[in-house]
Formats: sequence, structure tokens, C-alpha cells
Amino acid sequence: MPHTLLVVEDEDDIRAMLRDYFELEGYRVVTAADGAQAMRLCAQKPDLILLDIGLPDTDGLEICRRIREHVACPIVFVTARVQEADMLMALGAGGDDYVVKPFRLAELGARVKAHLRRETRRAQAARVRFDGDLTIDYAGRCAYAGDTPIPLAKKEFDILALLTQHAGQVFDRERIYEAVWGYDAPGDSSVVPEHIRRLRRQLLQAGCSPRIETVWGVGYKWAK
Repeated sequence: MPHTLLVVEDEDDIRAMLRDYFELEGYRVVTAADGAQAMRLCAQKPDLILLDIGLPDTDGLEICRRIREHVACPIVFVTARVQEADMLMALGAGGDDYVVKPFRLAELGARVKAHLRRETRRAQAARVRFDGDLTIDYAGRCAYAGDTPIPLAKKEFDILALLTQHAGQVFDRERIYEAVWGYDAPGDSSVVPEHIRRLRRQLLQAGCSPRIETVWGVGYKWAK
């Protein structure tokens, strides 16, 4: 599936040029001529945003701050403002890069590719965690001891994912229950210790050191 770019640019010719260039490069491109359109199109969860500062309705810096409340994708400012103070404000508002007009399309395209590669590496790192003899594939919802799968029930894997993704942080029974079973689930947190016990046993039987520590009177944590 091609990456989606959101181009926010009020000048028609530049907006069309960017759309045509990146579509020829294989991207899916959606465009906005002002800040209001940009905010609506953010609902499509673009993979990267090219954002002008000088928009007709709202300053691009403010749009960047609003966008950051909804999406975490790279934001590259493409603007005619050349002052260092403008660049610092743009980066401070949540931008990841700053390209000054006039620009070379090939250079802008290379920067876009670099940002998207970086995001792909981050996503891959988030999906898989290596912790000594234990490998956790969060996207695939499975865990391995070396190359051997560890048979975990759904709730056991959910608890393992919660603790390992927040290693060193202590979770009491109530927080674990709410995170894994949900706020509106029937039952109560008294079931958590039994699931922790079974999870520890599964890790131990697989040959992994069970690093789930009990913090007496408080809760549980994954030891760093």
C-alpha cells in the first residue's frame, strides 16, 4: 500500500506541482488549501505532512500544534520564510524538518523518503522486542524462547505486553485489570494474580527467566 502524503499549500501552482511530483513517485497524495481543510484531512491518518506556514485562514504553526494532538507522523514545513527564528518556531511547534522555497523537488523527495524510512524502522522496533532469551512480537501477538513459540493465552499475552512495554513501571492489580480486561468488564481484579502465576510458569517452562517481579503491597513490574 502506498504511503499517503498530505500537502497543505495555499498557492495553487505549488500545490499542483507537489501533488503531481509525488504521485509520479508512487505516493497517494491528498491536498488542502487552508488550515481548516488540513485538519479535516488529518482524519485520513497521513504518513507524512508537507505544511506551509503562510496559510490564508490560520498560521501554519498553529495548525501544526493542532495536528500534533491527533497524529504523530512526520511534519515537514515547506515555506518562504527564511529567518532562523521562523525555523526554530516551526520545529518547536512540532515540525520535523524545514524546507525553504524555492526548493528542488528531488531534494524534497529525498527528505520525504528519509523521514518515511525512519518511521518504518521505528514501527518495526515497536512491533518486536528482544529481551535476553525472550522475543515478543507485539503485532503478531506471540512470544518466543529462542525460536520456540511460547503457548500463551490471550490474557497472558496481554499482561506480558503491558508489563514489557513499560519495563520498570509498577502496575497494581486494578490497573492491570482495566488495561487487559477493560473498564466495563464483568468480574474484578482478583483474577490478576492467577494469570500472573500462569504467565510466570509458561515463561519458566519455556526456559526464559521470569522477570515479572512482585512489589509487595503495590503490584507487579517487569524488571529492567
